[in-house]
Amino acid sequence: MSTVRSADGTTIAFEAWGSGQPLIMIDGATAHRAVNPSNAEVAKLLSDEFRVYAYDRRGRGESTDTKPYAIQREIEDLAALIEDAGRPAIVFGWSSGSLLALDAAAAGLPITALALFEPPVVIDDARPPLPSDYVEQLEAYVAAGDRGAAAELFMTAAANMPPEFVAGIRQSPYWAPVEDIAHTIAYDGRIMGMTMSGNPLPAERWAAVDVPVLVMHGDATAPWLIAGAEAVAKRLPTARLLPVTGENHNAEPPVLAPALRQFAHDL
Repeated sequence: MSTVRSADGTTIAFEAWGSGQPLIMIDGATAHRAVNPSNAEVAKLLSDEFRVYAYDRRGRGESTDTKPYAIQREIEDLAALIEDAGRPAIVFGWSSGSLLALDAAAAGLPITALALFEPPVVIDDARPPLPSDYVEQLEAYVAAGDRGAAAELFMTAAANMPPEFVAGIRQSPYWAPVEDIAHTIAYDGRIMGMTMSGNPLPAERWAAVDVPVLVMHGDATAPWLIAGAEAVAKRLPTARLLPVTGENHNAEPPVLAPALRQFAHDL
């Protein structure tokens, strides 16, 4: 494990594999290195040609946290990793991590290209939108010491899981790690903002993004996620859409790694 120090003093833990063009992978809500081995597996598959970074977002895993939270702080975390890489990077984001990647590019970080997997976007009535007070509910649960309720809200309201399915997850070994970082779910809620409101994407949020963008979705995923990926690709003039055969709201490393390699070669 290595670390960088972000602008506000937060320690960001990461691992890196290989050498060459930097490629930084950003997890979505609840994920970090200890619970998501996919990034490390992708990194190893690409390490012959790229220097691939997998890191713990602030407040998760072996990274520290500094209050108060702001999206700009997470952009600064990514900037510290790019500085460690020593040259502009390709940035890949899973789910809500893809929106953070877009925000970072719009903020002017030295990013050469973006690859996004299933950004959490709801533009119609295909599924219920997030509650307008979603972030406030999450923060209230955490403040009251009920991280389990925050995690359950994320799974039912954001991930659109049936309550009875979540009840089963609560009895599994997966639940404790989610509760441990439940305070960070609101961070992703702030990053998503109005993207899951059921309304069209705002025209101005990523207007400054001018680098090549690859927007991916699994062809076996939920229809609303396909519609969301299509909406993001249409919103960005430099984007192209790539359906990934056989995948859902994830992509297996042997499938994702070649897609990222080909995207980098096409730049």
